[in-house]
Amino acid sequence: MRQQDWPTPEEGLVITQFLTVRDVARSRQFYADVFGGHVVLAENPAIVKVANSWIIMNPGGGPTPDKPGITLEPPDRPSTVSAFMNVRVADIAAFYAEARRKGAEFVTEPIDRKAEIRCYMRDPDGYLIEIGQATGMLQGVFADPPARFGPASS
Repeated sequence: MRQQDWPTPEEGLVITQFLTVRDVARSRQFYADVFGGHVVLAENPAIVKVANSWIIMNPGGGPTPDKPGITLEPPDRPSTVSAFMNVRVADIAAFYAEARRKGAEFVTEPIDRKAEIRCYMRDPDGYLIEIGQATGMLQGVFADPPARFGPASS
């Protein structure tokens, strides 16, 4: 295995994404296929290098000495999300067509949001993944502010 395949910086730090998954083989295959990733380690944990990032996957589990009182489990309510992976692509139309061909399921097709064109997809465990291509933001055009929940506060 080549040193550059592992998420181990020679200095400073590197940020990886850890996902608690139901089926490691299925998730590993999804990230390797849809994102053109390289499987660094198949299990315990699975590690897939995607571009300049790593996705680490393992089944859920109960508390451990370094995370007492914390249980890891995949998402169970797809309508509620507190975090998601954000993937930037050079050509969203090409990525969207190729990912769909490989079986990826998208929430919508790509939508122009002024600053960027973006859409969302889900992985096999229901994790939300934003796919975006910078467009207007490159010329100083940004998206409208997000809608507020409930009445506006002053």
